[in-house]
Amino acid sequence: MKNLIKNLKIKKRAMSKLVALHFYGHPSAKLKIIGITGTNGKTTTATLLHKIARELGYKAGLIGTVENIIIDEKRTTINTTPGLITLNKLLKEMAGKGCEYVFMEVSSHGIDQKRIAGINFVGGIFTNLTHDHLDYHKSFENYFGAKKKFFKSLPQNSFALSNIDDEYGKRILEKIRAKKYTYGFKNPANFSERLETKLIGEFNAYNILAIYGASVLLGFDKQKVKGIIKNLEPVAGRFENIKSKNNVIGIVDFAHTPDALENVLKTIQKMKKDGERIITVFGCGGDRDSAKRPIMTKIVYENSDIIIPTADNPRSENIEKIFVDMKIGLPAQTGLPAKVSKEVFFIADRGEAIKKACSLALAGDYILLAGKGHEKHQEILGVKIPFNDMEELKKNLK
Repeated sequence: MKNLIKNLKIKKRAMSKLVALHFYGHPSAKLKIIGITGTNGKTTTATLLHKIARELGYKAGLIGTVENIIIDEKRTTINTTPGLITLNKLLKEMAGKGCEYVFMEVSSHGIDQKRIAGINFVGGIFTNLTHDHLDYHKSFENYFGAKKKFFKSLPQNSFALSNIDDEYGKRILEKIRAKKYTYGFKNPANFSERLETKLIGEFNAYNILAIYGASVLLGFDKQKVKGIIKNLEPVAGRFENIKSKNNVIGIVDFAHTPDALENVLKTIQKMKKDGERIITVFGCGGDRDSAKRPIMTKIVYENSDIIIPTADNPRSENIEKIFVDMKIGLPAQTGLPAKVSKEVFFIADRGEAIKKACSLALAGDYILLAGKGHEKHQEILGVKIPFNDMEELKKNLK
């Protein structure tokens, strides 16, 4: 019976693929689609590549976490990588409106669930691989395996561009048909160019290299691309920042993995002067990978002066249960001595947590709101409540 159900599921998936591809006329064959995958950096890389293509005068589409864009028309999005039928419908519309390029975020869930089955990619970009989605993939090797499937599916005439400084950057290129290219700073790479950018942080330096490398592989004019990169602004919710009248810096970032959180905090550490403090408001999502909760708390504690754990889409999970997992990362729980006594405030209401951070901030301090970035809702007990970190920051940071 189990084998019968499994076979039925496979047949259903195959049928969905055939229906989607044939009904919409194989739209991916009429487009140059570049897939971007990795734990962090997908949204920034895809979004800024779309901006570069538009600046160069090309008609282009964007499919990603924050929004979908057909040339300049913005559409709301539900999943980072849409379902197969929705995706083909969207691609057909892009092709119909004259798009030549499409820059698409490819999630591990999307790969594993075959949402990109039959899609013709002319290129793939690998950004990095760090702890995330282990609630779904069960192991890190399975998580890597999902990313690897995407690169193994790339055709011989496509390109695969990988971050060679990442531990998995070399492995992702092994035994694939696509032409292999690399970028990085620490190891010999095909793309290691001197570029000027407004974007801050080492993580963004890697994103910019990926963007430049992909632009060159697509045949874009190098000098024009360099000029555009010099003036690119941050993507919504990706190290997006404002400054108050008394010089408190507020930063909103989507960082919701240990690696991304540490990268952002290390960047702020390099920016701040002696005596200036970092106040971090962050949470861990409910019904998701609970193993990363104490790791993230430990990272925030070690790299902040004031720590305010709060809600971050608790979904159906009780916030107090999430807090119990997060507290394991504090020195009092790990048994490790705290170097400096730091203030920690567990505040369940995210709005109140942001308000508290702003009330504690002094001139020159940095407030980091991590985890939600561009999102405009909080999901609590199955209800999506309007909420946006930047709006809350502006309201409370006078």
